[in-house]
Amino acid sequence: MPKKNTKKRYEVEKNETIDQCLERIKKDGYTPIRRSEEPVFQETTENGEKTYEPVSRTIIFHAVKL
Repeated sequence: MPKKNTKKRYEVEKNETIDQCLERIKKDGYTPIRRSEEPVFQETTENGEKTYEPVSRTIIFHAVKL
């Protein structure tokens, strides 16, 4: 018998607040258990060298089914 997927990841959208994302999670019948942030990097080339600079971050909530 296959297991039902009870975990889901929610990413805060660009034009969305954290509270709006939490409401979306609640509407889907999930509850957040962990928050993580991942940096977003931009590649720049200076004097022939590639460097990566952080430009923003992505907030991700890990949630489980209620």
